[in-house]
Amino acid sequence: MPAKIACVLRLEKKGRGGKSVTVVTGLPRNQAFLAALAAELKRACGTGGTAADGTVEVQGDQRERVRPLLVAKGWVVRG
Repeated sequence: MPAKIACVLRLEKKGRGGKSVTVVTGLPRNQAFLAALAAELKRACGTGGTAADGTVEVQGDQRERVRPLLVAKGWVVRG
């Protein structure tokens, strides 16, 4: 695990049938780590989502819920 993770939080709407998803990028490409983080964020937001290639997606605009969770881990959050 890197000492300091700098991740980027953004909202995507394109190519998703008009639905929005919150995307966390800039994460380590460790599948087990991503799956655990995705599960934690989905549980906290009460929504679905997925862990893709170095990113975690959570359905809906969850930026205000996700940001404090990532900051609490001691990560730098941009976006």
